[in-house]
Amino acid sequence: MKVNTFLINLTSEDPERLKAFYGQTVGLEKNPDMGDDAFHAGGAVIAIDGHSETTGPAKEPQRVLIDFFVDDLKEEQSRLEGKGVEFLRTGGKEWWGGLISTFQDPDGNYCQIIEYKPEA
Repeated sequence: MKVNTFLINLTSEDPERLKAFYGQTVGLEKNPDMGDDAFHAGGAVIAIDGHSETTGPAKEPQRVLIDFFVDDLKEEQSRLEGKGVEFLRTGGKEWWGGLISTFQDPDGNYCQIIEYKPEA
């Protein structure tokens, strides 16, 4: 399979709230080439949409982890906390060398900011 674009389509009972969170709180840049509800996320795209069968919070928020690799975990976490984001895990060290902080979006999906510097 040759994949041209990788898109994560998050569906929500309240897509406008979720779109505001990823755009204004997380600070992802809009991706107008993919539509009004799409955001650049590194080499991928996150699109927010409604779905007739999506209701309430995520039932298993750990099933899909939305990972954002960043250069400075402490800086990004501090910025997000300044916007009211609460973290479930802070700067956890992984066996493979990464640092991970975990938070939830308004629908309860787990998001992680990850700092990974294998040379350090």
